[in-house]
Amino acid sequence: MTENSHSLDPQDWTSLRAEGHRMLDDMLDYIEGIRERPVWQNIPDQVRGQFQQSLPSQASDLAQVHQRFMQEVLPYAVGNSHPGFMGWVQGGGTPVGMLAEMLAAGLNANLGGRDQMPIEVEKQVTQWMRELFQFPSSASGLFVTGTSIANFIAVLVARTKVLGLASRRVGITNSGKNLIAYASVGAHACVSQAIDMAGIGIDALRLIPVNADFSMDMQELEKQIEADRAASFTPFLIAGTAGTVDVGAIDDLNTIADIAQRHALWFHIDGAYGALAMLSDEIAPRLKGIERADSIAFDFHKWAQVQYDAGYILVRDGQAHFDTFATPTSYLKRESRGIAAGERWPCDFGPDLSRGFRALKAWFTIQVYGVEQLGRMIAHTCELAQHLQQRIVNEPKLELLAPVNLNIVCFRYRASDQDLDVLNRDIVFELHESGIAAPSTTKVHGQLAIRAAIVNHRTGKQDIDQMLEAVLRFGDQLSSSNDSLN
Repeated sequence: MTENSHSLDPQDWTSLRAEGHRMLDDMLDYIEGIRERPVWQNIPDQVRGQFQQSLPSQASDLAQVHQRFMQEVLPYAVGNSHPGFMGWVQGGGTPVGMLAEMLAAGLNANLGGRDQMPIEVEKQVTQWMRELFQFPSSASGLFVTGTSIANFIAVLVARTKVLGLASRRVGITNSGKNLIAYASVGAHACVSQAIDMAGIGIDALRLIPVNADFSMDMQELEKQIEADRAASFTPFLIAGTAGTVDVGAIDDLNTIADIAQRHALWFHIDGAYGALAMLSDEIAPRLKGIERADSIAFDFHKWAQVQYDAGYILVRDGQAHFDTFATPTSYLKRESRGIAAGERWPCDFGPDLSRGFRALKAWFTIQVYGVEQLGRMIAHTCELAQHLQQRIVNEPKLELLAPVNLNIVCFRYRASDQDLDVLNRDIVFELHESGIAAPSTTKVHGQLAIRAAIVNHRTGKQDIDQMLEAVLRFGDQLSSSNDSLN
């Protein structure tokens, strides 16, 4: 046996290189020809069954495993790369992001800490985000899996800020304070989950009613804060939303900032997809007040089209962020020289020590496309939403169920003597199974809505029209079929 006999590197690099090129070409072909494929298709039982195999003990040929991927995995993905995918707020990715992901995988850097250029790349993106959101140079930022974790980090920072550093040792039960947070009824469930995971308790999150435009009612917010203070509770955080998941509503961020300032509360913004509307000169004014937030959570993998996963948390008070997570230990000791040199590593700002090089694909995306092009793409998706809205308004068989604020359109097919919730649910099923388009459903004022979230940069008017024509066709067929059964 040779010294390298236990290495996992190939004995034949030439063959590996050739197969690697085939794999790359296959994925570029997939992206280039995405329109020729259905948005989604059912997974055959036989294919699903192939993934119930026992743990393999012997090696397999790379080319064979690659073919399994092409035949058994690639055709049955969720479809968010496809221009007809409008079901959930998921970006479509780009070839640039895919190639950057490949480079990051080849480098295999752990961005928990140490003195390495990949961390400087992440710092560069943080600098850009400070500039984008008009945050000070002392603000901190961190790549995470997604906004769910980013929201959680924000809650932890706000909690530590109000309770003091001692709470990290003794916990929140010994603080003598009953913490209370606020969000609208339209806030994403991960906000309440963050309150739960922070040990504060879901009941401590006050869900504030919304106005006709689905934004948080400011008068109700202020009344609730005052009532809680009078009841000897300790309000500590308001979570505004920039782009609600159901209808794309934007809370009055500037007024929330005023209220938070008046009551000395932490002002957090869940901007999972909507925050990056700041990249668009046309859409950014709708987010007035976002620059006053104490923290902002958002995803590059949504409107910015970066490959999954690439969530982000930006915190105005970088010291408070550091104080919440920094943990001095011997194995994380910082040195004056060598690989362990430097201060304030990424692991000082979040719970992860093992971290992939997520920043590289975001850095590549911003560098290659530039803010102007990304901003135009974001504005275009909003224009498509307006196009869809107008077509719905002009079609007697369709009904708009919520105002169109950004890029999400909620509507339904109308038919007399029908259970419209069931009918519209079945229309969405037909759309999915046809492979034509993939909207989702939600509830608006208790009514089931067809929800089209137009996020993908590949989506054009033809895709919107094709989806709507299919809604009308399936709606006509299903309502006629139901009539014949009655």
